Amino acid sequence: MSAPRVAMRKIKECLRLKLECGLSLERVARALGLSKGVVAKYVTRAGTLGLDWAALSVLDESEIAARLCAPVVRTRGQRAPMDLATMHVELRRKGMTLLLLWQEYQQANIDLPTYQYTQFCEHYHAYAGSLRRSMRQVHRAGEKLFIDYAGQTVPLVNPDTGEMRRAHIFVAVLGASNYTYACATDRETQVDWLRGLSQAFAYLGGVPELVVPDNPRALITVADRYEPELTLAAQRCAEHFGTAILPARPRHPQDKAKVEVGVQIVERWVLARLRHQTFFSLAALNHAIADLLIDLNQRPFKKLPGTRRSWFESIDRPALKPLPTSAYEPATFNSANSLRLKGEKSRITSLAERFSFLGYHFAPGIAVDRHLRHDCSIIPDGTPVEELAGHPVDSTDPRAMPAGTLPCRCTPAARVHESR
Repeated sequence: MSAPRVAMRKIKECLRLKLECGLSLERVARALGLSKGVVAKYVTRAGTLGLDWAALSVLDESEIAARLCAPVVRTRGQRAPMDLATMHVELRRKGMTLLLLWQEYQQANIDLPTYQYTQFCEHYHAYAGSLRRSMRQVHRAGEKLFIDYAGQTVPLVNPDTGEMRRAHIFVAVLGASNYTYACATDRETQVDWLRGLSQAFAYLGGVPELVVPDNPRALITVADRYEPELTLAAQRCAEHFGTAILPARPRHPQDKAKVEVGVQIVERWVLARLRHQTFFSLAALNHAIADLLIDLNQRPFKKLPGTRRSWFESIDRPALKPLPTSAYEPATFNSANSLRLKGEKSRITSLAERFSFLGYHFAPGIAVDRHLRHDCSIIPDGTPVEELAGHPVDSTDPRAMPAGTLPCRCTPAARVHESR
């Protein structure tokens, strides 16, 4: 509880006793029933203002109160301003922390008073919290590419028969820069997913560390929160590009919020603009989408400086891994006991018993490359095993091909597609 205010009459008498009569602070305090500190406070204020008793004696109590009891306005010195929008962008770079940004802020304003680290962080978090009311994630440069299919489709008309089919829209968004890619595919099969992903890598000119899809059955065999399992084709694709595919948690769309928003933006700024056009081929549709993607990625942000394109060039592109030298071709896998050659209708069976030898899987009547990226053609029976291996082979090796089999050698003739 605050102390009662001293009457102005006592304050004026206090000043008279001290300034005119020359009494000590202790004697003045005892005479007026005040504390020694109160007497010293008002005497000091009068001295600071340059008021002696001759000047105070002609003033009434209200005028003395206006001069001696005026409220003290505490003004904080001006602090060097912070560029919060630039800080928000810089934090997306790998290894960037608020502590490092604060040190750079202090060094850049060495001649001005600056905010201390605690207030620096408070101002930034208040700014970041004002951007969007959602689960905020920190996306590092070149770290994640989010992929999904849009719910909206685009009609394609057969120019000969007039028959209509629907094209599906594949969307990919980089986490740090929001750089967006979209293309049309026939369906949403495994081949469509993987081909769309490889085209997205080519569009970006590099490969991120992680690819985050939903849990489509075309890519994920077991949608587990802790140990998801990829299809063999998806695993081969990730190995080819030197990345990893880590699906979002089941029934947690906020894990891939970037591409959820990216799909909405593509539907509004790309597909909505194409609603009055008629397309007769997938190539024509993709050409129109590519033209509108340029405009989409160059649109300025509303609350942040720059565009998706400028952020991609300065943040994500330097952090992407290079593309592999060889092109990627998706493989399709059927059943465990059959092998289908691309372009052929025949099926080669009897793959139940397998033998492993020199990087090939052998079975009665067939030999398949373990990476499933080579082509296959039949060679005559009785061809020496050394000719397949390129060096002498011990015939007693249990891994060797059993006698009486008709092997297939990998040659650039026709693609092989195996399945588990």
